Amino acid sequence: MTSFLDTSITFIKGIGPQKAEVLQKELSIFTYQDFLTYYPFRYVDRTQYHSIKDVTEDGVYYQLRGFIVELDFIGEKSAKRLVAKLKDSTGIIELVWFQGAKWMVDKLKAETEFVVYGKASQFMGRFNMAHPEVNKVTDEFLIHQSAFQAVYYSTEKLKGRGLDSEGIRKCQRVLNSQLTPQVIIETLTPTLLSDFNLLPKIDALKQIHFPDTRLMLEKAKFRLKFEELFYVQLRLLRSNLVRQHITQGFVFSKVGEVFNTFYAHHLPFELTNAQKRVVKEIRADMCSGKQMSRLVQGDVGSGKTLVALLSMLLAIDNNYQTCLMAPTEILAKQHFETISNLVKPLGLSVALLTGSTKVKERREILEKLQSGEINILIGTHALIEDAVQFNQLGLVVIDEQHRFGVAQRAKLHKKNTQPPHVLIMTATPIPRTLAMTLYGDLDTSVIDELPPGRKPITTMHFKENQRLRLIGFMKEQIALGRQVYVVFPLIQESEKMDYQNLQNGFDELIRDFPPPQFQISIVHGKLTPQQKEFEMQRFIKHETQIMVATTVIEVGVNIPNASVMVIESAERFGLSQLHQLRGRVGRGADKSYCILMTSYKLSEDSKLRMETMVRTNDGFEISEVDLRLRGPGDLDGTQQSGVMDLKIADLAHDAQILQMARTAAQTILNEDPNLMNDENQILVHQLKIQGKTKGSWSKIG
Repeated sequence: MTSFLDTSITFIKGIGPQKAEVLQKELSIFTYQDFLTYYPFRYVDRTQYHSIKDVTEDGVYYQLRGFIVELDFIGEKSAKRLVAKLKDSTGIIELVWFQGAKWMVDKLKAETEFVVYGKASQFMGRFNMAHPEVNKVTDEFLIHQSAFQAVYYSTEKLKGRGLDSEGIRKCQRVLNSQLTPQVIIETLTPTLLSDFNLLPKIDALKQIHFPDTRLMLEKAKFRLKFEELFYVQLRLLRSNLVRQHITQGFVFSKVGEVFNTFYAHHLPFELTNAQKRVVKEIRADMCSGKQMSRLVQGDVGSGKTLVALLSMLLAIDNNYQTCLMAPTEILAKQHFETISNLVKPLGLSVALLTGSTKVKERREILEKLQSGEINILIGTHALIEDAVQFNQLGLVVIDEQHRFGVAQRAKLHKKNTQPPHVLIMTATPIPRTLAMTLYGDLDTSVIDELPPGRKPITTMHFKENQRLRLIGFMKEQIALGRQVYVVFPLIQESEKMDYQNLQNGFDELIRDFPPPQFQISIVHGKLTPQQKEFEMQRFIKHETQIMVATTVIEVGVNIPNASVMVIESAERFGLSQLHQLRGRVGRGADKSYCILMTSYKLSEDSKLRMETMVRTNDGFEISEVDLRLRGPGDLDGTQQSGVMDLKIADLAHDAQILQMARTAAQTILNEDPNLMNDENQILVHQLKIQGKTKGSWSKIG
């Protein structure tokens, strides 16, 4: 029997099969549960009315009450719009609809009184409202118009079916009237409700859509946000508990000759205290008898690769193989060259496996891997193919994990009957709130020092009218023997436009830096791996002074002589990406620079991004600003994790609620690790429901 919350939305009065189909396609709303948790994105105080003469500010929302005195279609067929004139005792204002006009003309009647709510726009000296919310004044409307009226996101297709914000609100009212304690079962324990002074679930759902007062609205928000974050944390902490106490891991009991020889004689530089601390944490994990799942966060250039290598040497000393999976072929090759050179004196066998590995070479690698001859295998997603079989895989290192899909990570986990230890590295600094949610089931280490000798990068913001200054600066640096990156953004909507932008920039650079005095490399997505490698090698060998590229060089490229990073149209990049790109320079002994080129006109968000980049090199500070600006859903790769499907909580603003929810979940698990107490059965039930759709990062997906 279908429960109330699982009932199809077609049964809500006012929806029916056709509207239901549009809701399903546009908003993925299928059931009563989906519709009830389609929360408003803001609320409007509808107790105040303005006179039409009060409409004096562009972009400000006004609520008006008056009569429709004129209604007409204006313009040609392709650009026909509906224009209605609303009149009150102080004046007349035009209401305009460019879409959904046919539906609106049936709703509007001349000489009829309406309440209108919308944003004022000024056009040719007169104010109008485009696509306002319109309600006929009736006794029923005035009774139901609450002081704080919910506003819902809609789409043009939904509006065309009468499901604008007002239409959705009417359907929510119908559903709200059916909510009873029998159909809305409480989802939190009495102790949680009491300890945190939370509204019952049924009251929270009613008040979030139709708040009686501002206080009740805030209480409803707090209850629903707390519950959402509580279950995320309970699931993650419980998963970690299971891993620590149930999942067996290989015991790397020995620190042997390979590790000790490398540490004593072949370290490229003295480890920082942060690196030493993280290596100790990894060593303790791998001796514990439990499977390690550890995230290592470290800013660009902090020495994560060396920490990963030391962990690999511990595995090799205990007669296990290791692998490192990187998201791109360029980065995989970079890791292969770096690690091969570092372990060469130790006589270890290191292999590289990517999509472009030749068939004969590939066959040899697979044979040696299965026989145990290969100690370290480095590669791309090619490592997860079924044909890749290890003799004894003890440690998996994943670089920039968020760039891999959940299914891809899971395949690596299944290369052994007993799961290998897992070390995840990221150079993308993760805000504390996001790390608690996204990686809450992993143990976390932070490398918060840069190796000695790394100089801070000077960042400057130039606008288009300063281009001559930029060209002069680039020529000065090249004359000193330095090399320069020039990076162009990817505009996802148009691959053709991306290429055109890059090509135009390349042509302009050739005019400013003509051959044979200057040589320029170019790398972009249309090149084959062989062509990219050829261009990269020209730059590495210093045969070219400038590399023009898309964000293919964002991660992993390490050319110490490159000391200038020019980012074109920098306003089109997110903060974390700008920080990653900046980290490609500053790797040698020379003073390094990052120059952000933007257009003259910038949005407030773009200005803040540029100011932040110029002000600080601290990746974690940058990530916090990025989270506030873009929200968690837009940060690299977080959408695929499953834990980011938050309907009401906002990690950028709800850090305090998140901490309360995590503490509450931890307290419950400390007292009842297996959730066996009667009171906690309600939590077990909810975890089972959520478990059907959620994944776990601690098992590589």
